[in-house]
Amino acid sequence: MEIKRDYYLNKLIEAKEDGLIKVVTGIRRCGKSYLLNNLFYQHLLNTGVKDDHIIKVALDDTDNEELLNPKNLSKYIKDKIIDNDTYYVILDEIQLVENFEGVLNGLLRILNIDIYVTGSNSKFLSSDIITEFRGRGEDIKVYPLSYYEFMSVYEGDKLDGWVEYITYGGLPLVVSMKTDERKANYLKKQQNNVYINDVIERNNIKNDTELVTLVEIISSSIGSLSNPKKLSDTFKSVAGINIDPKTISLYLKYLEEAFLIEKASRYDVKGKKYMSTPYKFYFTDLGLRNSFINFRQHEETHIMENIIYLELKRRGFSVDVGVVELKERKENEVTYKQLEVDFIANKGNNKIYIQSAYTMPSEEKINQEERPLLKIGDNFKKIIIVKDYIKRTRNENGIITMSIFDFLLDANSLDY
Repeated sequence: MEIKRDYYLNKLIEAKEDGLIKVVTGIRRCGKSYLLNNLFYQHLLNTGVKDDHIIKVALDDTDNEELLNPKNLSKYIKDKIIDNDTYYVILDEIQLVENFEGVLNGLLRILNIDIYVTGSNSKFLSSDIITEFRGRGEDIKVYPLSYYEFMSVYEGDKLDGWVEYITYGGLPLVVSMKTDERKANYLKKQQNNVYINDVIERNNIKNDTELVTLVEIISSSIGSLSNPKKLSDTFKSVAGINIDPKTISLYLKYLEEAFLIEKASRYDVKGKKYMSTPYKFYFTDLGLRNSFINFRQHEETHIMENIIYLELKRRGFSVDVGVVELKERKENEVTYKQLEVDFIANKGNNKIYIQSAYTMPSEEKINQEERPLLKIGDNFKKIIIVKDYIKRTRNENGIITMSIFDFLLDANSLDY
């Protein structure tokens, strides 16, 4: 079963021969290696690149053990360059090579070479790229399968696919499994053996129980406002553990660096400034999120919000949580009230305000969702996304309402 990853493939194609090291990052098992070694490799062949001008090395293969020596790897690649045509170098799990940054920086001096690498997030994170390659690397971040990618291989209708997707997530290997039991068991094994261990090993964490408990707490409250102090209080009340907010802040940073979670900061729309706290966390893969809490909590409202956040990030938007502060006067008393806009999506000069409403069964609920958008006071696009199968509409205030399925299955759904 081949799953097309055209969005990321096009990113790689756009970056061809730009003089930079293309570093493909993302949560483990999300399809980085397949993207490079299969999809991009096939693209190169289809566009006329000769096979002997594509140098592929899987550095986690025992047959290539001698190439883990940086001098051997450098010599191996250089020996294959025998003319002035462009050579494409694809190195998988580059972090296994000692002083890999020295090897790559050295290869960059060869004018007819184009370099692509992947690395597991236990040793090789996007935050390292700037340091290691001194500005000569660019990060292409890969997420697990989107709902659109998932549905391209799912044998069923949109609604059944939705239930499957929000339960087991979008890790490609999980999607290929045939039974619920296999999917759940795989995710449970991976959560600690791969993902948590990555964080522990990279950051020399001594108390793994605290880290796992933190992930479980965040899993139970996706899309809720939080901060280290609030999480510290939750540790004390729920788990009976005293843990300093500074330690929690470090753990959160580690989990973000490992691509397990992402933080959405709050932005004051009228004041045009960021608010330091609280903020929201979303999971990169909902199957992993569900496995951390044994598939117990299935609040579709919060899950849908998480999916919208991820889709916006996949489409290249920076995403914040919006706050609209209102000043109200009652008799002689002035009060301030904060209304929440679920997401502010920015890309260049394009800004879109989005509400995740799940369902709007009454006029009261419609007014509740529209009110923050109406109080913003600018002319950027405003959208409400609901779970219901509905036809896309635009009301007299310019607010668009669309179905989650139209949003996810149409790559241009935000453009018109």
